Amino acid sequence: MPKSRFLLRALRAAARLAMWSAMGAAVLPLDGCAVAALPCRLTSMTLKILPVVGHVAATPFDACAAAID
Repeated sequence: MPKSRFLLRALRAAARLAMWSAMGAAVLPLDGCAVAALPCRLTSMTLKILPVVGHVAATPFDACAAAID
């Protein structure tokens, strides 16, 4: 295996490790309920980006997150 391929694999592995470490650090301070409500909140925030129907479509997901909290 050429040296450049090995270096590229090592850089990708390091980037993957950094990404997962950052995700873990972001979730670590959350309580158990907040972690459970995270998918509802992320879906709600993503839907709210849509003009006109975004807020209406996100209402059930907001209710889901509120019920979990």
